[in-house]
Amino acid sequence: MAVVSALAELIGTCIITSTPRLARSAPAIVVSVYLRLAPEHRLPAAIDDGFSALMWLRALARGDHDSYEPWLSNYGDFNRVFLIGDSSGANLVHHVAARAGQVDLSPVRLAGGIPVHPGFVRSERSKSEMEQPESPFLTLDMVDRFLKLALPKGCSKDHPFTCPMGPAAPPLDSLNLPPFLLCVAETDLIRDTEMEYYDAMKKADKDVELLINPGVGHSFYLNKIAVDMDPNTAAQTTDLLEGIVEFIKKH
Repeated sequence: MAVVSALAELIGTCIITSTPRLARSAPAIVVSVYLRLAPEHRLPAAIDDGFSALMWLRALARGDHDSYEPWLSNYGDFNRVFLIGDSSGANLVHHVAARAGQVDLSPVRLAGGIPVHPGFVRSERSKSEMEQPESPFLTLDMVDRFLKLALPKGCSKDHPFTCPMGPAAPPLDSLNLPPFLLCVAETDLIRDTEMEYYDAMKKADKDVELLINPGVGHSFYLNKIAVDMDPNTAAQTTDLLEGIVEFIKKH
């Protein structure tokens, strides 16, 4: 079975709540990564932790008995390892994958990255930030406050951690990245900057697919009441998971 490494939020502990459903449907073994959290541990601490998880998988794949995990070693397919994260955890997918592209992971193969509603922003407000409605899961104040707590002190939202498509970041065409599935919500406050990232990835000739869920906002699948009661939220959650499963099966 494929191994999916789930990267959580930088602040808080939310990851995709349908992880068991994803594991059953793919099928995949989901490894939930422990990350040091901001503000006590600012970036790049969480990126370091995500990368350390990959190094642990490499040790397992190489038969390092100090890292032996029988169930994962016996059933995991280390040739098909995926990174997935939502919101700020999706930022980690990009940065952990970029770092992984600089080292020899063998016999582990990073088969894909799945950033879901990544917190890619810039200092200048985008059109969607100015026009899209705020939600309980994301407001402009939350974006500003959370990133102020997570970024290195003195850094703006133009930092490569939050703006990997910006001029301060390493050129995307210089990065060794696996195939990506970028998941975007149509009414997300930060939709426009997520699309800027997609366009920059395409311009850099990266293998990136786009999955857009219409009529829903940032991290909509975390609202269990809406998932249970609202037909569109339920349908879009199913479509999102099916798109992720299809991507995993394809790679």
